[in-house]
Amino acid sequence: MPETRLDIDRIRAARRVIDPVFLNSPLYRCEALEPALGCAVNIKLETANPVRSFKGRGTELVASLLADDGQGAVVCASAGNLGQALAWSGRGRGLDVTVVASRHAPAAKLDRIRALDARLELVDGDFDMARERAAAIARRDGVRLVEDSLDIETCEGAATIGLELADAVPSFDAVLIALGGGAMATGVGHVLKTLAPGVEVICVQPLGAPAMTYSWHRRRVVTTDSTDTIADGVAGRCPIPDVLADLLLVADDAVLVREESIIAGMRMLLGHAGLVAEPSAALGIAAILEDRARFAGRRVATIVCGGNVDMDAYLRWVDAAPGT
Repeated sequence: MPETRLDIDRIRAARRVIDPVFLNSPLYRCEALEPALGCAVNIKLETANPVRSFKGRGTELVASLLADDGQGAVVCASAGNLGQALAWSGRGRGLDVTVVASRHAPAAKLDRIRALDARLELVDGDFDMARERAAAIARRDGVRLVEDSLDIETCEGAATIGLELADAVPSFDAVLIALGGGAMATGVGHVLKTLAPGVEVICVQPLGAPAMTYSWHRRRVVTTDSTDTIADGVAGRCPIPDVLADLLLVADDAVLVREESIIAGMRMLLGHAGLVAEPSAALGIAAILEDRARFAGRRVATIVCGGNVDMDAYLRWVDAAPGT
């Protein structure tokens, strides 16, 4: 069992706290994708829930603990999906939720945060600047700051996906996980290395936002000055040391993929699986496209982790993608 910050017993217990609407998400073999990819592709679909992403698993834990402690307010920084999820979980428990996001985040995500009754503050910079502003608000107002991936609840909530993957029969040869801040990668990775250690855990990040992947390969925190990717959900510049330490123990590999591969993956998920996936959710398919030989003949699972897209941008991307 890897000695990460996570605990398998707490992860199992989390299932009793998380609203069932986020649990037992569809997991199925998508044969329509296989001729183009050359492997048995299994989709873990994390978009069929009220916030259309996996983030609700973690925010359910956070909001439950805050409500139990009698706390009434919470703030977070978000690229969009965490903010929606925290707003949804907080609204159901009477919490006053503030979300700080980049003004350049997809409008659909920002609109949904507002619709869920959260207070939304926008900054002119990127996600890491939003994180700094959220921390300042927490200090000023004396409220709980939720830091995705650093706060263990966000990792252990996401880790419940791993419990569902580990129950699959037969087992997978490899699981492809989008890598951003690291909550899903460390959570799912911890469970798989505990319950199904033979499964290869492969993290995937865009070439235009490589900080965590560089950090994993160099075994130390590596920051970047900027990001340049359509995969806004994983576009961080400053990895969190504690999260990297966990990732080093549970990931077998971390790879980078090009923007054109991400777009091709989105188009394939739409055309062959009928799924609208945001760019971060297509990273696993992109990784297979870029290295078919590595996955040839193997049983692979990929987590389609979010489906919140600006439809105008999405249609431009998938229409412009090369045929696959």
